[in-house]
Amino acid sequence: MAVMAVIFGVGIVVDDRVVAGAPVWSKPFKFSVSFVAYCPSLAWALSLLTRGRRVGWWAGTVVSAACLVEMAIITGQAARGRRSHFNRETPFDEALFNAMAVTVVILWLGMLVIAVLLLRTRITDRATAWALRSGISLALAGAAVGFLMSQPAPGQRRGVSKVVGAHSVGVPDGGPSMPLTGWSTTGGDLRIPHFFGMHALQLLPLLVMVVTALAPRFARLADERVRLRLALLASGVYAAAFALVLWQALRGQALIHPDGVTLGVAGLIVVAAVLGTYGSLRVPGHRRAQAHEAGLVS
Repeated sequence: MAVMAVIFGVGIVVDDRVVAGAPVWSKPFKFSVSFVAYCPSLAWALSLLTRGRRVGWWAGTVVSAACLVEMAIITGQAARGRRSHFNRETPFDEALFNAMAVTVVILWLGMLVIAVLLLRTRITDRATAWALRSGISLALAGAAVGFLMSQPAPGQRRGVSKVVGAHSVGVPDGGPSMPLTGWSTTGGDLRIPHFFGMHALQLLPLLVMVVTALAPRFARLADERVRLRLALLASGVYAAAFALVLWQALRGQALIHPDGVTLGVAGLIVVAAVLGTYGSLRVPGHRRAQAHEAGLVS
């Protein structure tokens, strides 16, 4: 995927074809970059399994194979100058999209098996364990947003329309969009919660890694219970933010043009995050005394 991302990046520069308002190679590029982040983190999660490792290996292999099939179809359609998603213009295009739909279901089920295994496995560091469990649960929710995109948009009819399904809500696909991401700037866009949820699997464990790396320098972070509270807080805040961007997209509202209600909810999430962080970092008096005696607190 890393090699393909470079190739697709070159394609964006040298190929001036456009599909659905975006450079023809932009979708393969974004998918390959996403898989570059997603697959190694999933492999790392599988390495932490203490039981069910063989089932985990097979589930990971199924996910990898599904990713490969998905990329093969997206790349092939880009080479033809055709859209890969929601395309029912010809029987061949429809067959390819149906194959992608089946592949996505298989991928999601493989992720579900891995999530169940992670929920059952014992990981020594509780902060890492809960960040990982929350991350893959949110990744499952983010992936499930893709099923919403396949529903007919207003004016579309199965068996009649050439395109059935859409990324955007309230506006047609292919309209004004943000640079690089291609997310709509005039209406809702389900790709935002899809992306945000899927990459919780990287961001939440990464946060715990950073906190753990800082523990030798900051005494409060050396307390395992503090790190656990921070991990649970981050998971809750992330889940709330995911729900907010999903709600915003479903209301047909662009990410960069939030209304007062959206801003109000976002403000509440920020306040909760700040207060939660303050509360999580507080160390009870007896714990502080113990840390002082151990030379961790000056």
